[in-house]
Amino acid sequence: MVLSAILAAGGIGAVTKSVTDRASSSTGGGGTPSTFPRVKISSVNSLAQDQPVSFYYPLDNEPNILVKIGAKAVGGVGPDGDIVAFSQLCQHLGCDYAYQAPGTSPNCDAKYKAPGPVGYCCCHGSIYDYTKAGAVLGGPAPRPVPQVMLEVDANGDIYATGMTSPPIFGHNTGSSLAASDLQGGNVVS
Repeated sequence: MVLSAILAAGGIGAVTKSVTDRASSSTGGGGTPSTFPRVKISSVNSLAQDQPVSFYYPLDNEPNILVKIGAKAVGGVGPDGDIVAFSQLCQHLGCDYAYQAPGTSPNCDAKYKAPGPVGYCCCHGSIYDYTKAGAVLGGPAPRPVPQVMLEVDANGDIYATGMTSPPIFGHNTGSSLAASDLQGGNVVS
């Protein structure tokens, strides 16, 4: 199904362009901002490996996880390309999920040992791969968890600058415009 959606959209290049356009769109309406805000969330030097930092972005009611995972990752920033951030809302039913460092188990399932840096949802067992842009590794989640696009400036400050597709859980409007994820709360600044 994913392959057919990519082909219907015009191939990988078209999907990549859609993600880029979504983060930088300047069209919108109804008083809703049409571009994602650029917000400082931490600094490279303040992060310890496998110690997640919670923050809200792009809205004041949208939880996210920022973490230095200790392995190069798709979309990773910092000197080692291992700092990533993802929406903390599971794409299955919108439950909050938690980060699991390699070899650790979530409180809800002592038998599960994380094979690498993952997000694990205790509601229904969805698992997201933090090295592969939030790809679904298991459970009922129908799509990857959205990744927060990050930038690091010359001082080592980390900024959130946008979100990748798919839409943040609960914002499935069918639109590829950034404004679709900027409704239902106050945009952080």
